[in-house]
Amino acid sequence: MSVNGKKVLHMDRNPYYGGESSSITPLEELYKRFSLPDSPPESMGRGRDWNVDLIPKFLMANGQLVKMLLYTEVTRYLDFKVVEGSFVYKGGKIYKVPSTETEALASNLMGMFEKRRFRKFLVFVANFDENDPKTFEGVDPKTTTMRDVYKKFDLGQDVIDFTGHALALYRTDDYLDVACLETINRIKLYSESLARYGKSPYLYPLYGLGELPQGFARLSAIYGGTYMLNKPVDEIVMEDGHVIGVKSEGEVARCKQLICDPSYIPDRVRKAGQVIRVICILSHPIKNTNDANSCQIIIPQNQVNRNSDIYVCMISYAHNVAAQGKYIAIVSTTVETSEPEAEIEPALELLEPIDQKFVAISDLYEPTDDGTESQIFASRSYDATTHFETTCNDIKDIYKRMTGSDFDFENMKRKQNDVFGEDEQ
Repeated sequence: MSVNGKKVLHMDRNPYYGGESSSITPLEELYKRFSLPDSPPESMGRGRDWNVDLIPKFLMANGQLVKMLLYTEVTRYLDFKVVEGSFVYKGGKIYKVPSTETEALASNLMGMFEKRRFRKFLVFVANFDENDPKTFEGVDPKTTTMRDVYKKFDLGQDVIDFTGHALALYRTDDYLDVACLETINRIKLYSESLARYGKSPYLYPLYGLGELPQGFARLSAIYGGTYMLNKPVDEIVMEDGHVIGVKSEGEVARCKQLICDPSYIPDRVRKAGQVIRVICILSHPIKNTNDANSCQIIIPQNQVNRNSDIYVCMISYAHNVAAQGKYIAIVSTTVETSEPEAEIEPALELLEPIDQKFVAISDLYEPTDDGTESQIFASRSYDATTHFETTCNDIKDIYKRMTGSDFDFENMKRKQNDVFGEDEQ
């Protein structure tokens, strides 16, 4: 919005950037936040060496957030590392998600004949172009379901599981009976992201995800945006059904539009479920990951008789988020029963032994109105997915509701050249 020439005032009731998705430092602060009676043991090293994300997410190398960061040049404030591996759970064990044809042929996730069929399927996806019917091979992107595409290539249930959940990154199997175009594009995004760096399609910023909002804050400041941390919001001032300002400590900051997360407007959002997240501190890499110092593990719902996947994100001292030799694994999933902790047992077993765990169960909220009338635009709560694609869709949706036009990456690029001049590189 600042880049678009709007005057932006950013208020946050917290003393740190990033609200719900901040990174907590030092470690003592995390213990306090989860009301643990003790302070961290000495074996955990220096408290200030820790930067623990409350909401774990990785960035898809070719995904929307990376595009936003590149176009807005927020990348100048951040350093990224490639996540070392992506794994999938099958029959109680974890396997590397085959990411190249060579890996697919060497993987013990599937038998010999299945591998050939899977390879054919990957080639089909890579060549698929929705604007060129010659690439369709009899598949209609708008009417053929994904179930039928799998059938066409004669792929078995295990392969369908890891393709839908570890490559296309769906959380449930609802996508099977929908037109296949989105799934094909998701698998393409995974492959293209992977092609950029090789080890996995995911990136993670040094010093934790809390660096992202700070990067955007600096960008906004270049364009005249103002930031106020530690600023309570006492009341949202309305007139004739639309917002005219925000009251804080006796003063009113006037505005025409307001963007906020659901916690600021409890009467304008509805609960849409819950997510459980468990932060685990380990002194060892996860078994069977080739001692990776970062990885993602996806446990497809079919493998553990659930309706939604369980995710594990693991990062470590290599990302400046933990003390030397320490690892942080965060397990997350959508809550389905009255015993959320029992639901994530299969994931916790993969992480044993665990030095310390912090359990959070969060309500998921979504706005009840689109903001056209009130001019209050609420984001959705962060879901259980371990990448930023759904969040970016939400941002683009808010942008469209506010401005009436689609968010345009190219336009962002042009505006930026006006300020920074042409790219020197």
